[in-house]
Amino acid sequence: MKFKPVAGAVCAALAVASCWSFPAVAADAFPDRAVTLVVPFAPGGSVDIAARLISDAWGRALSQSVIVENRAGASGNIGMAAVARAQPNGYTLAINTMSLAINPALFKEMPFDTRKDLRSVGTVGTSQHVLTVTNALPVASVSELLAYVRARPANDLSFGSAGTGSTFHMAAELFKSVSKTQILHVPYKGGGPAMVDTISGQVQMSFPVLSAAKPQVDGKKLRALGVTGTTRSPLLPDVPTIAESGLPGYAFNTWFVVSAPAGTPQAVIDTLNAKLAEALQSQALKDRMQKEGFEPLISTPAKTDDMVAAEMTRWAGIVKDAGIQAN
Repeated sequence: MKFKPVAGAVCAALAVASCWSFPAVAADAFPDRAVTLVVPFAPGGSVDIAARLISDAWGRALSQSVIVENRAGASGNIGMAAVARAQPNGYTLAINTMSLAINPALFKEMPFDTRKDLRSVGTVGTSQHVLTVTNALPVASVSELLAYVRARPANDLSFGSAGTGSTFHMAAELFKSVSKTQILHVPYKGGGPAMVDTISGQVQMSFPVLSAAKPQVDGKKLRALGVTGTTRSPLLPDVPTIAESGLPGYAFNTWFVVSAPAGTPQAVIDTLNAKLAEALQSQALKDRMQKEGFEPLISTPAKTDDMVAAEMTRWAGIVKDAGIQAN
């Protein structure tokens, strides 16, 4: 009987040791199966394209498959909430864009807390939009467009977007904020219908993703006045930036980040980030991304967290000033 307490203590010590050692072993072995990358939007959009561009190269770097899974709904909130509630083991991740920072300001109630329920793995890249106008509008530059808008009653002209809170919408709201103009927002169920109605003249302008707008601009169906970034795009090298074309201080780049559930071990986050960076350094992937209008961007998890937090603050102010609310 005197030995039982000793045996119990040994067993307890072994149990504690096991609890501490297993996560380290799991992290060292990560990944030992496929990783799921959730796209919180429907197939065919810019987030989906970005996910499918990186999945093969990232999978090769990880020596495991990266499986892209679309879980669309509620402007990205449904898919992101599913990832926030997933096991924090690195096998269920999400890729998202600026809705990650914008939605908390748009929606009165969110199914997850971006800061508390998610942590960043890293950045994937950026892409530009382009300010396009219907050919019937008698303007050839941003400065001419602004003069035309200011000579008319408030909200006399309209812009189409891919929906309230979409990057199409936010690029235009930033344009309105910087230029101090009033232009009517007409939301559509997707970027395609918005672009079609810009071509027909039902709305006078829109801010489509550059890669989607290029065929229409090259075909002279839309007139491009300026790209939204700080530098010209190789896809439309003759189109100036909006800042160059008449609105100094304007800059809008859509960013793409990968997130994991909060509580994911740091060693797993570091592995995912290192292998993502390795994939993004591949010249073949760089070429494919640039052909689709993306610029690869490598960052640490901590810097990505800081960027998302700063963007949340920035867009909260713009959304509040514009009085925007999700439907």
